[in-house]
Amino acid sequence: MTGTKQTTGFGARLFFWWADHPGAQIAVFVVMSTLATIGFTNPALITDLIPETVEQADDSGTSNRSDRRNMDYPGGGRVPDNVQPFQVGGGQCVLVARVDPSGEADLFTGSHLRAMRQVAEGLQSMPQIDNVMWLDSVPGFNLFGLSGTLLPSDNASKRQLNEARDRVLENPLAVGQLISQDGRTVLMHLGIDWFFVTSDAAVTSEIRERAQSIAAKIPGVALEFQLTGPVPLHLMMANNHVTDSTKYQLIGYSIMLLSAVILFRGFSAVMIVAVAPAVGVLWTTGMLHFLDLQDNPFNDIIVPVLVSLVGLTDSVHLMVEIRQQRASGLAVNEAARRGISRVGMACLLTSTTTAIGFLSLLWAHHEIVRDFGLCCVVGVAMTFVSVLTVIPLGCRSPLGRRLHVGLGKSLVDGQLRRIGPLVDWVLRRDRAVARIAIAVTFALAIISLQLQPDEKRYSGLSESGEAAQALRHLDRSLGGLEFSTVDVHWFHDSDESELLDVLGEIDALLASEPLIGNPLGVGQLLAALPGDGDAKERMTLLELLPPSLKRAFYVPERRFASVQFRVQDLGIAAYSEPFQRIERGLNSIADRHPDFGLALEGNAVWRWRNIYQIVTDLATSLGTASVVIWLVLTIVYRSIRIGLISIIPNLFPLAATATMLVFSGQHLEMVTVCVFTICVGIAVDDTIHFLTRYQEEMKLGGQHQEVIRRAFTGVGSALLMTTIVLVAGLGSAIVGDSRDARLFGIMGCLTLATALFADVLLLPAMLSRFARSKDKVG
Repeated sequence: MTGTKQTTGFGARLFFWWADHPGAQIAVFVVMSTLATIGFTNPALITDLIPETVEQADDSGTSNRSDRRNMDYPGGGRVPDNVQPFQVGGGQCVLVARVDPSGEADLFTGSHLRAMRQVAEGLQSMPQIDNVMWLDSVPGFNLFGLSGTLLPSDNASKRQLNEARDRVLENPLAVGQLISQDGRTVLMHLGIDWFFVTSDAAVTSEIRERAQSIAAKIPGVALEFQLTGPVPLHLMMANNHVTDSTKYQLIGYSIMLLSAVILFRGFSAVMIVAVAPAVGVLWTTGMLHFLDLQDNPFNDIIVPVLVSLVGLTDSVHLMVEIRQQRASGLAVNEAARRGISRVGMACLLTSTTTAIGFLSLLWAHHEIVRDFGLCCVVGVAMTFVSVLTVIPLGCRSPLGRRLHVGLGKSLVDGQLRRIGPLVDWVLRRDRAVARIAIAVTFALAIISLQLQPDEKRYSGLSESGEAAQALRHLDRSLGGLEFSTVDVHWFHDSDESELLDVLGEIDALLASEPLIGNPLGVGQLLAALPGDGDAKERMTLLELLPPSLKRAFYVPERRFASVQFRVQDLGIAAYSEPFQRIERGLNSIADRHPDFGLALEGNAVWRWRNIYQIVTDLATSLGTASVVIWLVLTIVYRSIRIGLISIIPNLFPLAATATMLVFSGQHLEMVTVCVFTICVGIAVDDTIHFLTRYQEEMKLGGQHQEVIRRAFTGVGSALLMTTIVLVAGLGSAIVGDSRDARLFGIMGCLTLATALFADVLLLPAMLSRFARSKDKVG
């Protein structure tokens, strides 16, 4: 019988000692639980005892972000203080009015104009609304500065309404900026007075409901309102974050618990296995408060799920071994003692290699990624301690007396008997299977290198949410919500006609790109003015426009001009080639006009230029982690050969998941970066448990393939159980409304499934083929 021959190495003695001292286990449990409770309630009790250090906040980074936000709208911080440039965007909230969505009417009817004006007046009267900017706010677009509004009176005749439609839809400050080309989508940009904001509803639902109630009182009006913009989108992401955190954790944990009950067929074993990672999650979330990392956007969902994955994997392996020892006739305390000594070192090794994968993220340039890596390291450490504390204590409790109940009757035991012949088939054809495994793994790895970086600013939104739906509608109807600019500087007092030539070439360049929405600058203003003449004559007309309008795009004393355009939330990958073409075009224009400097600016442009840094972080982190993990396995197993063999089953799941992303048209985003990092830890865990049992069986001697079969029999049940339970838990995210959550669930399930495939079929073939030098040890 395997398992009867005790090992006497340092690791085994250490874990024997731990199993024999329940007092130490209770002390650790009490101390860690107390610290976690303090972290949840009042972390200052601990943090105040630590000497203060120099503030690490990057003020310059905040300033840079502020500068980039100002780049969203041309002229930010570049005009004299006594002139406020007119902006066709910039509202903290954006009310999107859709006119007669199911019909053919547009804004240019008396009832709709009356309704929109009353809505604007009603919103302006709300205490939390500081200002309302819409079509009626556009300054007089004439050469004489005459007062008047762009829109006609509510009582205008049909002819006047039609003329107004043509006038508005030819005005560059209106069409594509505040109203869609078909006249059926109208924007109101709302400035917020935060002194009167007492709840989230004050800047979301209260505004929309006020607009709806006003419009509903006017006969013949068919208007639908949605609220989007920076504030509603931010609040929606925050609310989704909290809601998804609770929902997905409850669903995931429930599914994992139900799966464990079905698989173990024993209530006692399930309770002990479930409590261990749950305690690890509580300890982790409590400890993060001491590090002030609880607000990292990944901590409420990904870190708890990850900690559960790691903890459940080790708990199942440990419990399967203890149950087998218990079923062999040993008393529960001795069974737990033997099980901990036999599996404890493998659990320590899996936690170490998983932590290495996350430690590599600490060298990332992206702050969120660095914090996420640190949180995961804390979580892995807490989970390892919780598993080795809770499970032996649970075995000593009354639950431990019935641990062996259900052993041999679970669904996994039946499936294991079916997989056994498949493993035998693999061992008989080890050369072919090993060669195919190596070839396929490296082929998938090469395909995965085609992954391109991407980032969608609002990819984490629930697509059923109001702010997200309005954002997608703006992408289609007006070319997007976000602005970027082409900034123009000249170094000497240049001829204004040359400036107009430069701006004309920029306009032509932007107009050639389908994804660039509605460019607006000096060129568009001049083109809309009446009259003819050469460039210099037309530039003089600009002086007749209101200062707020002229200085929105032209500041001659600063030698500055700009052209703004809209950007859709399609992801940076979609804009990579257009931005590259625009930059090449701008460089060409600058070469033809050496006195001018041209720059592509804006948040979207900044993300495009810096998103590749995330790819560098990922490649560096994963590469470093893989090398270090290989070195750790080589040292622990004292065999370069075993270390090399472990590469294929660990690389295969990552390469397979990345290939799936390539073939499905996905890109490398923040969520996929985090999932890949998780994959490193998950993929290596089962491999370590298999290799640890393999080396133990080698010490017992026998034919090499028989040793592999015994190793598979020893850990096969745990491998199948952990995979089924974890896939069931992660699968809960697939039905989520958030794209990021769905992608996280799909990638996690695929990685776990392919990791099982690699460890059950590929690893035995690799061991059989390349570890034959140890054919008859013992």
